[in-house]
Amino acid sequence: MPMITVQLTREGTTPGTDRLTAEEKAAIHMGMSKVLLDVLGKPLDWTWVVIEEVDPDNWGWGGLPALEYRAKMAGKG
Repeated sequence: MPMITVQLTREGTTPGTDRLTAEEKAAIHMGMSKVLLDVLGKPLDWTWVVIEEVDPDNWGWGGLPALEYRAKMAGKG
């Protein structure tokens, strides 16, 4: 039984939101499960998908918190 963990920063995709919607999460659950069905032949009801939303302050790369890194990269454009 496969298990997929999806980690995302806790941010909304529309103005004024701070997290994914239930519909977006449902689409991620189905999409990830379909990948394993299509690639490995794993039935949908055998696949577990866990979504972990991480506060952007707890996510970083390039030696910076995520939001600072994005701001830095936006300034380069």
